[in-house]
Amino acid sequence: MAKIVSRTYGEALFEIAMEQNKPVELMEEIQGIREVLAQNPELDKMLKHPGIPKQEKVKVVENVFKGRVSDELTGFLEIVISKERYGALQSIFDYFIDKVKEEQKIGVAYVTTAVELNEVRKEEVKKRLLETTSYLSMEMNYSVDASLIAGMVIRIGDRVVDSSVRTKIDELTKQLLQIQLG
Repeated sequence: MAKIVSRTYGEALFEIAMEQNKPVELMEEIQGIREVLAQNPELDKMLKHPGIPKQEKVKVVENVFKGRVSDELTGFLEIVISKERYGALQSIFDYFIDKVKEEQKIGVAYVTTAVELNEVRKEEVKKRLLETTSYLSMEMNYSVDASLIAGMVIRIGDRVVDSSVRTKIDELTKQLLQIQLG
């Protein structure tokens, strides 16, 4: 259910952004809203509280954000609150940002290696990903997982390329277990 809400509202926000020809501007404003909510946990808590009437929450949103973010985004926040979907706001924003990045041909890659990569190697990985995908730029996220033994795992969206030694050992183990000795 949460994914449906995120997709529905995120898609609506994306359509508004495309109609107004300002998807990047709305994405930047959303980052600002996220910062405000992160820095003011009381505001976030109040907007989630079921005992506070929707009208009061809408007034608070108007007071906090009107004039600071676009009218489209302020109106969107008011709709989300009035429809009691504030709990899904972060996932709605995630969906929207993913759509904008896809539209702008910005890839987001998660690279996991067994050891920390130096800057030269990181640039090589990024360059190779840009060459082998249709993205014009790439946001890189690196992490280390020593259990991979060697190699790397790259995830872009729902695509995963796993060239880790751990996975190769796991596959070999499965194959050996399937061998039946006569």
